[in-house]
Amino acid sequence: MGIRKNPCQSVAAWFFDGEAVGRVKGLYYDGALSFRADLPVPGRRPGESLVAVTLAGICATDIEIARGYMVFRGVPGHEFVGRVAESDRAETVGRRVVGEINCPCGDCDLCRGGRGNHCPTRTILGIAGRDGAFAEYLVLPDENLRRVPDGMGDREAVFTEPLAAACRAVEHAAARPGERVAVLGDGRLGLLAAMAFAASGVPATVIGRSVRKLALARERGIRAMTLEEAGKGFGADVVVEATGCRDGLAHALSLTRPQGRIVMKTTIAGRHEVNLAPLVVDEIALIGSRCGPFDRALALLASGAVDLRGLVSGEFPIERGLEAMEEARAPGALKVLLACGR
Repeated sequence: MGIRKNPCQSVAAWFFDGEAVGRVKGLYYDGALSFRADLPVPGRRPGESLVAVTLAGICATDIEIARGYMVFRGVPGHEFVGRVAESDRAETVGRRVVGEINCPCGDCDLCRGGRGNHCPTRTILGIAGRDGAFAEYLVLPDENLRRVPDGMGDREAVFTEPLAAACRAVEHAAARPGERVAVLGDGRLGLLAAMAFAASGVPATVIGRSVRKLALARERGIRAMTLEEAGKGFGADVVVEATGCRDGLAHALSLTRPQGRIVMKTTIAGRHEVNLAPLVVDEIALIGSRCGPFDRALALLASGAVDLRGLVSGEFPIERGLEAMEEARAPGALKVLLACGR
């Protein structure tokens, strides 16, 4: 036995008979979140690429992971942009990429039916069974990676995953011209969803609590109001619930007209406590919504249809990752970024 370099294209680390000798920096959750400088370079299998993470974004799900959501253990984080450091596909090494986060088995009925995002044995980057983006390196299947257009900056590309989730909400809403659409929640996802609706040709009203965030919506030509201003009589045909709060669904129900639709985006570690009788009495459809189309998100970013000005609250080096998480939890915070690159 001895030290050898991986025979594939690589700029990442030296290996001892396949085991990574190099150590990298990152955040690690094991009942508590900590910064570590001794994480192994993640090993990849055939058909997977090792990606050197440049920037990662902190979202509400990451905050909930650190509160015990999904009973996850490992490196959290799933929003990122980086460069391929090692791959069986030599032509991709050095390429800037973003990545879809669900890694399905490819063989079950759901996978064969084109619903791999719901594969029962899938791993999910930084959420379930797979170390994520809050470290210097991550591993994803080659088929999950999407090339970042040359003219797009890293601070735009890092929004691909949350914007894709916003686009999925638009798909699930299936709003028709003339219908009244509300996005409940003026945070990171809510503002992206409102812009995605505008790009689809069906405008939405943002309903929230932050004067500053509602002003950001208005600067983009999006109608915005407080929850108090909307009141119970708002009567939306479609409400996208993106509050990140356990009382969000109750507020969404109060804003939705009979036979309307609620698209649910919030995921929290705790339980929702809400009277579901209005779903039956008013015949309201409740639709869960999760990950979305990366190609659509990249196209919106490339076209300039989504205005990201003012959406970044701060940027921290990975060594200050715990501080970054605290910043992301603070009232009024929008997107907080981690600079993970060497």
